[in-house]
Amino acid sequence: MITQNEEREIEKAVREAGNILANARIEAENIHEKKGPANFVTDYDVKIQRYLMEKFSDIIPSAAYFGEEDTEGNGRTFGKGYTFFIDPIDGTTNFMFDYHNSCISVGLGLGGSMIAGWVFDPYKDQFYKAFKGRGAFLNDRRLSISDRALNEGIFAFGCARYNEGDKIFKALEKIFMQSLSIRNGGSAAIDLCRIASGSNVAYAEMKLQPYDYAAAGVIITEAGGVIGQADGKEITLDLPCSVVAGTRKAAEEIKRILNDL
Repeated sequence: MITQNEEREIEKAVREAGNILANARIEAENIHEKKGPANFVTDYDVKIQRYLMEKFSDIIPSAAYFGEEDTEGNGRTFGKGYTFFIDPIDGTTNFMFDYHNSCISVGLGLGGSMIAGWVFDPYKDQFYKAFKGRGAFLNDRRLSISDRALNEGIFAFGCARYNEGDKIFKALEKIFMQSLSIRNGGSAAIDLCRIASGSNVAYAEMKLQPYDYAAAGVIITEAGGVIGQADGKEITLDLPCSVVAGTRKAAEEIKRILNDL
């Protein structure tokens, strides 16, 4: 396991990356199209991922990387050693249009499972972190969720057009009628972390990449919630998959609705 000093250095790097994000000024020439409809990358996504990989390489030299962007050293494999899962800007479209609802998401895996996660929203100065077996925290406040049902809270969902985003809409009317309300924030990591802090009761998306949920998954489970696939299987850490997360009651309700359809 990593040392407390390494934990502090990782958190410092994530905070510094968040400052880069918060102070960025996006222009048209900084935006580039990726494969798939409405899928973009900015120069800041690449800059922040490179920055984090450079910092993490000094902290854990043996670590591998599973990051979103195509940068040097990003192998996108998860082996038995340390692996950093990096989403340099989760909510790139929000960032492009100055929505101020984006974050830095970093998960750390070891031995085939996740051991830590850090998610920093610099616009709201909200820093989520969790360590396997030691709990989850928001700005150093320990998080513990109550097992509320779907009709007792807000349901959030993701629907990126390049990631099978249309499929969730078939279930939204039924979910809407059974919940207090629904939200689409445009950042999976933030909406997932809001389960841990109690703002959301559940979240679902039909296809996400491991770097989207690796960090938030640790934060949710350490706060007492659950995360898995729509069919009940465990989330994958080497391939994309569907994601249903929430309190135990709400997550089971969402999975039933999705599977009925």
